[in-house]
Amino acid sequence: MTTGHRILVVDDDPGVLRLLCIRLRSQGYEVATAESGEEALANVAGVRPHLVITDLRMDGMDGMTLFQNLRRRHPNLPVIILTAHGSIPDAVEATKSGVFGFIPKPFEAPALLEQVESAIRLSGARSEATESENEAWRAHILTRSPAMEDVLQRARMVAPSEASVFIHGDSGTGKELLARAVHQASRRADGAFVAVNCGAIPENLLESELFGHRKGAFTGATSDHEGLFKAADGGTLFLDEIGDMPLSLQVKLLRVLQEQQIRPVGSTRALPVDVRIISATHRDLEDEMAEGRFREDLYYRLNVVSLSLPPLAERREDIPLLANHFLSQLAAKYGKRLRGFAPEAMERLVSAPWRGNIRQLYNVVEQAAILSTAPIVPDDLVQSALRDDTPGLPAFADARRDFERDYLVKLLQITEGNVSQAARLARRNRTEFYKLLNRHDLNPSLFKQAR
Repeated sequence: MTTGHRILVVDDDPGVLRLLCIRLRSQGYEVATAESGEEALANVAGVRPHLVITDLRMDGMDGMTLFQNLRRRHPNLPVIILTAHGSIPDAVEATKSGVFGFIPKPFEAPALLEQVESAIRLSGARSEATESENEAWRAHILTRSPAMEDVLQRARMVAPSEASVFIHGDSGTGKELLARAVHQASRRADGAFVAVNCGAIPENLLESELFGHRKGAFTGATSDHEGLFKAADGGTLFLDEIGDMPLSLQVKLLRVLQEQQIRPVGSTRALPVDVRIISATHRDLEDEMAEGRFREDLYYRLNVVSLSLPPLAERREDIPLLANHFLSQLAAKYGKRLRGFAPEAMERLVSAPWRGNIRQLYNVVEQAAILSTAPIVPDDLVQSALRDDTPGLPAFADARRDFERDYLVKLLQITEGNVSQAARLARRNRTEFYKLLNRHDLNPSLFKQAR
């Protein structure tokens, strides 16, 4: 019996950990363990569990704090809390905060396994075996990033519904690829997927492109045109850069979404349409609404379920995977024998800022591939293609120093330069805390004067 689902078990009692492992592994689950909340947080990205089971009362970080940290980083990851009988009221309260459930200790194996199965089923978590059988829907999205896997899990859960999906992400992060993946996993997969960039079509033509027009409706309308809504009938319409749509057209789009009918330009007759809408933008639509450039009622009609794509700089573990995939594609396109990147070239790719995200990565790889005269792409070609020597990923020592300085500054701001109070918040003695301040040339008195 193999389920392929991974469970992370967290408890500072080795005996409880051992017992849980036996029970869960006997049912085919893959089990990883951690003896503290801190250890669990450090390893969750590597384990990529489908479920976390944690004790409520632990030394250091307790189960509820662990849950809150997991909730921020992995909002779809279900958590079950183990609790002694005396702490059941706390556990009940925890379920109100989003904890999937709690199990009293000592636990009965059937109750444990029933709740584990329920948590995995209701969360939509899919085992490795199941996912490998159903990869077609996301075949064009390559990732080993936990952040991206969280987005894809949400996408897989919402896909079978008819809910409108709103995708937010910087330019070049792959919003259309994600929209296509949602379509492929939906019941409309056999229907058309039609994409339109609302910012790329002139305002006076966009209405005709979306809703169609009748012959003679305007100068140049020499024949009937069905429009993209009609082309997507029975399928999915992807409205990219919806934030660029003019207000006058937003009103008409809202009416179409409410009535499920379109009226082509120059026609007096409304036509029924059955279309699922997925929209996307790189803009902050809440800011756009505040400035009066985007309708609030349309926003809430489109944003039933929201998916947020991380920028490439926040999923650097995907850069070698994507770069080698692009290189393989480009080698075939240009008829060249390219096998990979020199180590220094790959290090440069991983460390670059990537303000243009995946689209920029593809362009850099393409330029290097075209100019490379050897099977292994050298560093100088990547450097030339990037045209930017500024590393986007700092060295570990630099990152730790910057974090430490920013952390100390924040403490001094909070305490208004009170070193004793700041040291207590940092859980360090005064002498050690003064050494830290001196290391970063921080003068507490300056923060007192700032009051």
